[in-house]
Amino acid sequence: MKIVLTQDYGKLGLANDVVTVKDGYGRNFLIPNGIAALATKGNLKAVEENRKFAEKREAKKSNEAKTLASKIADTPCTITAKAKNDEELFGSVTAADIAAFLEKEGFKITKNMVKLSEPIKKLGVFPVKIQLHREVSVELKVWIVKEEEK
Repeated sequence: MKIVLTQDYGKLGLANDVVTVKDGYGRNFLIPNGIAALATKGNLKAVEENRKFAEKREAKKSNEAKTLASKIADTPCTITAKAKNDEELFGSVTAADIAAFLEKEGFKITKNMVKLSEPIKKLGVFPVKIQLHREVSVELKVWIVKEEEK
């Protein structure tokens, strides 16, 4: 059965993709849940129209992400944390901490955009990848410094 996806759905595909699925899966799950529609001539024509608008929208989002990436790259990121004498942190600096710092700086960044392989547990300078768009990412240098005791 050929169907047109009306929204992004896991490994099946992106919105406006025409895919072939088993009849029962399409008829009993995808179509009733609004995830897909039958691939009729009218729906295929609508998909082409939607695809044109989606390409323009994606190009605009990509350009905005590139502009944001250049601004983020120029932003110094310094996070203070409590640390022991041997420069090991008591806790750790996570993606949420970095996202919160960037929020304070005026950027609309969520913790899911910050890609850390593991939380930062030492003082120093660390490169952190921030995924702004499917095709646009920026590397931010994060300085972790020791919090001064009172």
